[in-house]
Amino acid sequence: MTTLSHGSPARWNAPGGRWTQPDLQLFPQDGHRYEILDGSLHVTPPASTEHDSVVESIVGTLRAAAPPGWWVCARLGIEMESSNLVPDVTVLRPHSSGSIWVDPADVALVVEVETEATRRYDQLLKPAVYAEAGIPEYWRVEAGPVLRTYALAESGGYRAARDVTAEEQARLDSPYPIRVSLAAWR
Repeated sequence: MTTLSHGSPARWNAPGGRWTQPDLQLFPQDGHRYEILDGSLHVTPPASTEHDSVVESIVGTLRAAAPPGWWVCARLGIEMESSNLVPDVTVLRPHSSGSIWVDPADVALVVEVETEATRRYDQLLKPAVYAEAGIPEYWRVEAGPVLRTYALAESGGYRAARDVTAEEQARLDSPYPIRVSLAAWR
């Protein structure tokens, strides 16, 4: 926490209206995930080492299969109309903007790794926002692990595409051909 010259903590005020992306600069890099959902601030506790290990494994798997020009990033922010979300993993199409907060039109896939603290957020709220922004693929990794893949439905929202368990090795065709083995994602 920043202190003033006389030793008392510096104070900041929340915005008078909706939270916006520049407001996220108020927060320290302390491991918490600060996101904005429909103009409201959402804070998630720091991830465990197990969670981070799964995220690193997913990034490695996706990067190894990525065609030239595709980008696979951990914790890259996506800026939508009134939301700024930070998925665990983001796959960007070739020729993406490369900005700190990417446009959803550049995103081919988002992946969330569920924890106790994020279960409802990852199952209900974030997919609804990602789908509304037109992100074509959403993957969620649950305990077990189990990979649940979803594709954007023509009617809006996501439809379940496939579930992959730790006992199987699966070939997925989207966002590009890839083989996944969840047994390695631990």
